[in-house]
Amino acid sequence: MKKILVADDEMSIRLLYSEELKEEGYEVYLAANGREALEIVEKIPLDLVILDIKMPEMDGIEALRQIKERRPDLPVLLSTAYGEYRQDFATWASDEYLVKSSDLEDLKAMVKRYLKE
Repeated sequence: MKKILVADDEMSIRLLYSEELKEEGYEVYLAANGREALEIVEKIPLDLVILDIKMPEMDGIEALRQIKERRPDLPVLLSTAYGEYRQDFATWASDEYLVKSSDLEDLKAMVKRYLKE
């Protein structure tokens, strides 16, 4: 079973993504900030990370940088409510950039593409 980490400071988003991805057959881990995300990346052999940009303690851009240093092969999808970050050079290290939506079809399609399913 493929392992996915969802890192978002909004509990409702974490739970929504988690339920949707579990229904698709994935094992899902949750983190409320970048620091928690890094701890999970260190301990669990993940297949994909979905990372929010605006989070407390450590934002998604810093977490992305550290994840790519440790696991350059691990696909990271940035998910944010703010489209303007797409122009930020620091976000270009991500494999995909997704603006949050209540329609999760784009997210699920990206996950499938990166997990080659």
